[in-house]
Amino acid sequence: QVQLVESGGGLVQAGGSLRLSCTASERTFSRYAMGWFRQAPGKEREFVAAFTWSGGSTYYTDSAKGRFTISRDNAKNTVYLQMNSLKHEDTAVYYCAAPGTPFSNRNLLQVASYEQWGQGTQVTVSS
Repeated sequence: QVQLVESGGGLVQAGGSLRLSCTASERTFSRYAMGWFRQAPGKEREFVAAFTWSGGSTYYTDSAKGRFTISRDNAKNTVYLQMNSLKHEDTAVYYCAAPGTPFSNRNLLQVASYEQWGQGTQVTVSS
């Protein structure tokens, strides 16, 4: 089972940038698709970005396109979410997640497709 630990959240002014990191314990990390989700107070957890286990395809929610970039460094067992031009509405707890099994690219935009979650990191964007 992959254990995930996020870091990099914080308080930033609107228009600023943050880079979130998610480090995995599993040495076979490179075999897993990875996703980033977020949850604002009083709202459901929502998809932000993901890539397939091979890294050949990436996916973004419409609000993240052009502003956020998901990437991974398999040598460091780490996935990143670079967030630029942040807006107040980006304020949320951000989670990284992995499917329950390696080599799975099924329904990566759905919360239910992921079984392993980090503890989350708070991102607050002041307007």
